[in-house]
Amino acid sequence: MSKFIRTALLVIIDAFIVNLSLYLALWLRFEGFIRPIYINNTLNIAPYATCIYIASFYFFRLYKRLWQYASINELLAIVTATFTGTLGSVSFAYFRMAGGTFPLPRSVFVLWTILIIALVGLSRLSWRLFREYRFPVARNGGRAVLIVGAGDAGAMVAREYRNRSNGYGGEAHPVGFVDDDPNKQGRILYGLPVLGTREDIPRLVEELGVEEIVIAMPSVRGRVIREIVEICHGTGADLRILPGIYDILDGTVKMDPIREVRIEDILGREPVRVDLAAMAGYLTGETVLVTGAGGSIGSELCRQVAGFGPGLLILMGHGENNIYEIHQELSRDYPDVQLVQAIVDVKDEAAVDQLFRQYRPAVVFHAAAHKHVPLMEMNPAEAIKNNVLGTRVVARAADKHRSKVFVLISTDKAVNPTSIMGASKRVAEMVVQEMARRSRTRFAAVRFGNVLGSRGSVVPLFQRQIAAGGPVTVTHPEMTRYFMTIPEAVQLVIQAGALVRGGEIFVLDMGEPVKIVDLARSMIILSGYVPGRDIEIVFTGIRPGEKLYEELLTAGEGVNATSHERIFIARPEEFDAAGLERFLGLVSQLGWQAGMAGVEELLRLVLPDFRVEKGQELVQVG
Repeated sequence: MSKFIRTALLVIIDAFIVNLSLYLALWLRFEGFIRPIYINNTLNIAPYATCIYIASFYFFRLYKRLWQYASINELLAIVTATFTGTLGSVSFAYFRMAGGTFPLPRSVFVLWTILIIALVGLSRLSWRLFREYRFPVARNGGRAVLIVGAGDAGAMVAREYRNRSNGYGGEAHPVGFVDDDPNKQGRILYGLPVLGTREDIPRLVEELGVEEIVIAMPSVRGRVIREIVEICHGTGADLRILPGIYDILDGTVKMDPIREVRIEDILGREPVRVDLAAMAGYLTGETVLVTGAGGSIGSELCRQVAGFGPGLLILMGHGENNIYEIHQELSRDYPDVQLVQAIVDVKDEAAVDQLFRQYRPAVVFHAAAHKHVPLMEMNPAEAIKNNVLGTRVVARAADKHRSKVFVLISTDKAVNPTSIMGASKRVAEMVVQEMARRSRTRFAAVRFGNVLGSRGSVVPLFQRQIAAGGPVTVTHPEMTRYFMTIPEAVQLVIQAGALVRGGEIFVLDMGEPVKIVDLARSMIILSGYVPGRDIEIVFTGIRPGEKLYEELLTAGEGVNATSHERIFIARPEEFDAAGLERFLGLVSQLGWQAGMAGVEELLRLVLPDFRVEKGQELVQVG
């Protein structure tokens, strides 16, 4: 039905209702015996009143609403529009037609108003009822669906299944809810009963022949989702989830609001809320430089920065293929953003200085770094050169050429470091803090944990191992890490850039830590296998430089709150600035090279208690 025909039909229905209501009001007022004078007055009033009511309905946008989703807001709109129409009709009848007297009893106008509200509301509600029940889902056929969560999200899922005769991926119908809230047990929601708690899921699947389970709890923590996944495992039912609002805003969810359970769901993330105005304020129209622009974090930084309309975005990196790929992507997705590809090594002081002199970036995100812990244990001097000296080179150029903001991407491994990589990042933080003391550029570092899907992270490794049939290798049963999605981490990094005053170490709220073995087990289950039967989990021992538990703060730091609920400022510990200068002077000497022992000894100039963890042999099948 076209928009014009739909509007015309509603106008005709409303015109009929206005006149029918007027007649019924008279009939009720006079109990069926209407005097001829009132009938004549009614016939004179009706055409003008009809036009006034229709105009009022149009003004209050009653003809632009989707009545299949009618709710309290639509009812209030009907009431407001009707009262306005009545006021206009009464005024017209009183002043223009009857010369200052009422042509009909006052009670008729009251009844008329009530009847119009009731009949117009009924006409709109009937449209919603027609939409919801015209194709009732046959309970005797199709896939039976059990909904986990009897809240707002669960109600939305039940309504969606009812509205769509074809369900998701084939004909489907919900049979009920499960919810742990004792106050909801035995209640009815959208005609469906709350059948029990999550512990009843296996029994309900068997008794009701459930083929699909939908988790409709988008705001719960990942621990709860992991527990539900464990309970549902082995029931044979397909497991799906209603995503959180972050997925929808991020564009991850495209058409179907219900999707397969993914690894980020079982980790659990509260939605990130960002101050878009503040972020746009320091990025829009500015020249922005991203080092390491071809990496996982760097490329996502480029995508999100491009969305704020910078005047110029410089993609700086050492790997030509990665820079080429992100440039091609941004050129396609953000054709109005001017881009520069810069193949520059962060350790090359002359090349970095030339780049800054030519483009004078106002904002610098320094994401270039070596991050692989075991690999840096085998190449300790390269970790120092790239992570420490590279940071100093870029920071000096930012200071020299008057950049406004410089943000170093750091890591939780910089806290009480036990690896060369972690120690190099802690010293890089010190370099930034020292620069902040004497520079007009606002320097800061942002510290966070592991990101899902980054190159070299555990999740892609587990995916490859599961695809190969196992085994899945975990270093230790108690190995625990913080996790965050790449887009979420980058949003918080950009937000932190808007909060920089100089010298801060921002710490991102990473939520609850996750045991790596639990992560491995959940990934195996989500892949449709049984841990220990279909795919083994093998414990291989802690690798050199690794810690069982990561930390976001040292014992002496503590945190201060910021204006953003997910970003904190570490209260910085004092460090030996003279020791830092001696360290930088030694490692920046032309041709400097050292093995593990030499690098450890040098690092103790700035980190007196630093020792590299040597690892732990452990081979065990779980």
